[in-house]
Formats: sequence, C-alpha cells, structure tokens
Amino acid sequence: MGAFMNLGTRDFGHSVTAILATVALLATAPASLAQEADAPPPTVVVKAAEKREVPRTSEFIGRIQAVERVDIQVRVTGTLLKPQFKEGDTVEPGQLLYEIEPAPFQAEVNSNEAQLASATAAATNADINNKRAQELLVTRTGSQANADTRKAEFEQAAAQVEIAKAALDVSRITLGYTRISAPIHGRVGRTAITEGNIVSPASGPLTTIVKDDTVWALFAPSQREVLEYKKADYANPPVVRLKLADGSMYSGEGSIDYMDNIVDPSTDSQILRATFQNPDRVLTDGQTIRVVIEQPADAPVLVVPQVALAADQTGTFVLTVDGESKVATKYGSGSV
Repeated sequence: MGAFMNLGTRDFGHSVTAILATVALLATAPASLAQEADAPPPTVVVKAAEKREVPRTSEFIGRIQAVERVDIQVRVTGTLLKPQFKEGDTVEPGQLLYEIEPAPFQAEVNSNEAQLASATAAATNADINNKRAQELLVTRTGSQANADTRKAEFEQAAAQVEIAKAALDVSRITLGYTRISAPIHGRVGRTAITEGNIVSPASGPLTTIVKDDTVWALFAPSQREVLEYKKADYANPPVVRLKLADGSMYSGEGSIDYMDNIVDPSTDSQILRATFQNPDRVLTDGQTIRVVIEQPADAPVLVVPQVALAADQTGTFVLTVDGESKVATKYGSGSV
C-alpha cells in the first residue's frame, strides 16, 4: 500500500468516508480537438479510508559501545614472557594473561627482607641498651645524658624497622605487577607486543578485554527532535531497533536507558543510549549502525494510500467523497 497520510480520528463516528484518486493520465501525443472531445472521462478509483495504529519512525546514525572495556597495561619495566591466553577467548576475572620476568623483582624482595631482618636486630639491641641505661639512671649509677642517648638510639632503630617494612611491602607489590591478570569477564583481543620484548608503562596496552554480551548503542538526535519527543508525552515507550551495515535488522530490541546531561554546542545534539542484549556477539564495540526508533501510536488514526495524496501551497490533501457522492478536499497532517 505504500505510505499513508494521517487524517485524524474525528471522523470515526460518521459514515464511511471514501478516497477519490484520479489515476488516468492525459495522452501526451498530439491529437485533434475532435479527438480530445471524444476522449472518455478519466478513470476514478474510490477506496475506503482505514483505521490503523501508525507508529512514528525515526532513524539515526549510531555506534556500538561495550558495557565494559579494559586496556591491559604494564606497570613495571621488564622482559615480557609468553602470553597465557588465546586471542579471542573469553577470560574470567583473575585469569593470568601475561608475565614479566620476575627474577629481578624477586631479588629486590629478598634484599628488602634482609634489610628488615638487619633493622630488626639493630632495634632489638638498641632496646636492650635503652632499658639498661634507664635502670642505671633509676639507681643513680648512670647519667641522664647516657639514658637520653640510648633512648634516642632505640627510637631511631625502631624507625628504621618501619622503613624496612615499607620498602619490603613496595617490592612485594612491584613483584605482583609482574603477573598481569584479567580484571573483568569478557573477550580478550589480540596481543600487541610479543614474547621477549622489553615492556614498560610507556609501551601502551598489551591487549584489550571487552564485555560485549550486553552492549550500548549511542546516537545523537538534535535538540529539536529531543524536545518534540518530550512535548509529545507518549503513553508508550519507544521500540528501539538496529539496522546493520548490510541493511538487515538486528534480531533483538533495545530500550533507551540514558540521556546525556549536556548538549554538544557544535552540533546542538544530545547523546542517548539504548541497551541491547548481544548473546551471539553480532554487535561489536566500535561498530557503526543505524538506530531505528519506532514510537507506537497512542490511538488508531485514519490513513489513506500514498497514491491518493496531492499537494498545493496549503499543504498535503486528498479528495474525499461522502455518502451523497459529494467531493471535497481534505487536508491531513502529512505522510507517514
């Protein structure tokens, strides 16, 4: 039937209104006046208007974004060992992905453990000397100056123990950075740096994990379109669908769950987000799609075939014929 024109709902209680459409065309070849006079009258087709629920459809260019995306970064400098995953696999939180040669970092831990043991021994000796000096001061066989010195030496030794503990903690943390694990559940990408290379925090991401069993479709309608929708105050929520690059429609439907709190001043548009389930991973992070918004009608309206539409300076109209075969011109709200 093609597209339709909305004629409103106010004629529902009256007799059936018919649509008058002239479908015969005048011949363009030269003809005599007599032939024109003898030509039959143009053929007229009359069709009853229909009552339908007509959704309002809008389409926007959008982009798919994974709900979670993590770039796997190096936090220490060292030699990269063999990756512990297969590119494209699904990984779980805590699963080992990479190792950096741990030997230099383990040696640093060992050194700091020895430093802590030495500092602890020195503190123990300083504590003994301090206690002896304080006892001699009480019995008046020791001097105040010696007691003060021993106390200061003990406090200094105790502080060295705390410094050694902190250094050991740092070295253990650094050693832990040589094992790089997955922080989230998701699909892991290709490895950007291969085994045997020296890597550092400046090397960039080793790989990327995306959680794409659920994805977002981001699109940006204009402020005019956003305001029109808000003012319409529809009773039913819109249906959100996706059109893929080959023109096919994605099987699942989504729902709008977020509207950005700012407007882009360069485009006067506002980002909206629709959430889609993606169990088969047809949708990929970064993919360009077309977002189709179908707003269900709140009530049925009268519609007519596209072929019956005509237009003049006033707007789009159709010719109608009532039960008494009287023809009239009726302007509608446009085509859909």
